Amino acid sequence: MTNIISSSSISPLICFFVFFFWLGHGGAQGIQHSAAAINGADKIRSQFLHLLRTRRSPQVPLTVEPSKPVRHPLFQQVPTPTFSEAMESCPKADTKNLKEQLKEENFYLHTEAGEQGRLPVLILSLKDSKQKRRPAVVFLHSTNKNKEWVRPLLEAYASREYIAIAIDSRYHGERAHNLTTYRDALVSSWIKGDTMPFLFDTVIPPFSFSLVDCKSLFLPFSSYCSKKVWDLIKLADYLTQRKDIDPKRIGITGESLGGMHAWFVAFVDTRYAVAAPIIGVQGFRWAIDNDKWQARVDSIKAVFEEARVDLGKSAIDKEVVKKVWDRIAPGLASIFDSPYSIPTIAPRPLLILNGADDPRCPLDGIKTPTKRARKAYAKAHSSNNFKLIVQPGIGHEMTSLMVKEASDWMDRFLKQ
Repeated sequence: MTNIISSSSISPLICFFVFFFWLGHGGAQGIQHSAAAINGADKIRSQFLHLLRTRRSPQVPLTVEPSKPVRHPLFQQVPTPTFSEAMESCPKADTKNLKEQLKEENFYLHTEAGEQGRLPVLILSLKDSKQKRRPAVVFLHSTNKNKEWVRPLLEAYASREYIAIAIDSRYHGERAHNLTTYRDALVSSWIKGDTMPFLFDTVIPPFSFSLVDCKSLFLPFSSYCSKKVWDLIKLADYLTQRKDIDPKRIGITGESLGGMHAWFVAFVDTRYAVAAPIIGVQGFRWAIDNDKWQARVDSIKAVFEEARVDLGKSAIDKEVVKKVWDRIAPGLASIFDSPYSIPTIAPRPLLILNGADDPRCPLDGIKTPTKRARKAYAKAHSSNNFKLIVQPGIGHEMTSLMVKEASDWMDRFLKQ
């Protein structure tokens, strides 16, 4: 049976009529007054939403549809990975017969119309807990993998009294059909310009208003906008309504693509109280300007090859790279890049974990965002809430050290 979580919405056009009617009857003065109080974080979140609302499927009520465990998860890589020492190393509580003590939930969240609007969710938790409301941690998988891949991490967090959650990113896991689903979606995005599968589609929503939202128009407009995003935000909508989760203690982390997702959703949705992106934070524009884009491009090369041919180039160059980012993830290499989005996470706790020799996330490319983040956290009197850990001699790899540091970070801020 499908369980409806949210109420139906009304036409955005009606709400805009309400807004402009109010504006013409004295609301302008209030907007001007409140605009002075809108900070840079609100503004960039509002700009991000304004972009992303242009490529959405129609909204549907948020509903929950029960599903069954996935016995043979789809990996879009050959050979299929079978073991991760780093994930298996995640700190566990000394719980006898842990697997027997775990409660497993499998379901779909319907987040928007269309096939990709069906979000697969896996949740693990201890069956018997003395805590009425527990902290929650969302762990996001890397490119070509799936939610089942991160199960060892979910088990470890669950053993320590967390509600542990994983999802399949768009075009991955249960949202994929074959070994090329993600690659094909990227190429299609370049050709049609109708989706943003690389990063944004897993994070962001359509722009819509409910009756309650219309009332929010009487608040600073960009402050309202900053509270709405999609797959991971719809997940937050669901998690914050659960009676076994403390809505003020939800953390998010992830590996590689999952680390990028964790970075972006922490920037957009303040309900994620703690973030620890692993080998995900990078400077996209810096890489273009400094000719350090090759490793990132190679990770999803098909879309860049398609663009190269369309642009009449004999080889992929920085012009091709810039045009692809502008097409499939507008603003990723400009106004939403790490120097601008990372500082907006302050004052919420943020731990960035990277390898010193990572070619996809070059260390020099995050010097500026790190410097700006430290300034933002200092201004918010929360310098201890920001940390960068760079592991020497490590490339684009999630290590046991990174997993433990992220785990300790969550314990530090979510178990208070």
